[in-house]
Amino acid sequence: MTRAEAEALDRDDPLAAFRERFVVDDDALIYADGNSLGRLPRETAARLHRRVDEWGSRLVRAWPDWIDLPLEVGDALAAGVLGARPGEVLVSDSTTVNLFKLASAARELRPGAIVTDAGNFPTDRYVFQGLGGVVQFETDPIDGPTPEDVAHAIDGRDVSLVSLSHVAYRSGALADLRAITAVAHEAGALVLWDLSHSAGAVPVELDASGADLAVGCTYKYLNAGPGAPSFLYVRGELQSALRSPIWGWFGQRDQFAMGPAYDPVAGIGKFLAGTPPVLDLAAVEVGVSLVAEAGILALREKSVALTELAVRLHDERLAPLGLELGSPREPERRGAHVSVRHLDAWRICRAAIERAGLVPDFRAPDSIRLGFPPLYTRFVDVWDAVERLARLVETGEYLEVDPGTSRVT
Repeated sequence: MTRAEAEALDRDDPLAAFRERFVVDDDALIYADGNSLGRLPRETAARLHRRVDEWGSRLVRAWPDWIDLPLEVGDALAAGVLGARPGEVLVSDSTTVNLFKLASAARELRPGAIVTDAGNFPTDRYVFQGLGGVVQFETDPIDGPTPEDVAHAIDGRDVSLVSLSHVAYRSGALADLRAITAVAHEAGALVLWDLSHSAGAVPVELDASGADLAVGCTYKYLNAGPGAPSFLYVRGELQSALRSPIWGWFGQRDQFAMGPAYDPVAGIGKFLAGTPPVLDLAAVEVGVSLVAEAGILALREKSVALTELAVRLHDERLAPLGLELGSPREPERRGAHVSVRHLDAWRICRAAIERAGLVPDFRAPDSIRLGFPPLYTRFVDVWDAVERLARLVETGEYLEVDPGTSRVT
């Protein structure tokens, strides 16, 4: 596979024009960490300026137009990205807080254990450990949890909730959302999906799959910016039965009556708590609209092609140098990032950032993640990313990097 062949793929890419709608200050820099923090859409800066000007001119008088933004942006996210119905998604708080809300509500409705895999994202596991009654099961570190793994973990147990990540944060393995949901339902458990590494890159289809609950962040493939608010999903049929554990005035039925007792609204709004981040929601709006415009199926098609190229180039250039593929080989089993493994992955990753104009990230103990968001990643970026990694290892230049780790990896 030559670089010229990768360039030819870019010329034929129907999504190529979307790259121009993102800020790319340095075209020589290969950004392969959009699975951690997405690029800045150009429209976001303009949208934020308009919202700030609105704040400046209208002051508190703008709140009638702002107050329903968590629900309005949630409906856009439901329709354009998540395959959900109106009134089932809202955007607020962080992923951690929303996990707590939904897991607590599920435990109250159906007492029992919370089942998750030991390789799930840390914040998920920590939240569940804090709630107590957690059952963690081991999975293949590359392939992630399977329906059979879940069936075995819940067999013979009183289970309240099964919670997994749709795409595994370390390996990029894509779980079978529909099949695992069905297995959990057969055991009488609710299912809570973390969509942080799939929303905006992988078709989700919450309604069609029968999913009960979901959360996810907006700063990865939805490109809403660092610290942008999370979203949560509650299936419409469950909303009346669930109670949010955090009672706040934005979930109150008659909010401005300032009454003495809490009386939550009937729908998804009961999971609102405090004042929504109006400026951040403007950025989420832009990110969601870009994904919806491109189309999730078209994005998935390109994502598969990008990661297929990465796997092919890994086999040609990296495997002979002692690196191993840390993601599933089958494209239908992968999300939008590819991991490669090496005992000295930390130093290789740091060398890539500091010396090779390549920005991936490292996940302990031995993985270099290469994220390729399809909205703005070129095929030639994949070729260059693998080639630059290969040269660092071939020359031994990565050994000159300080092996000490830092807080941010």
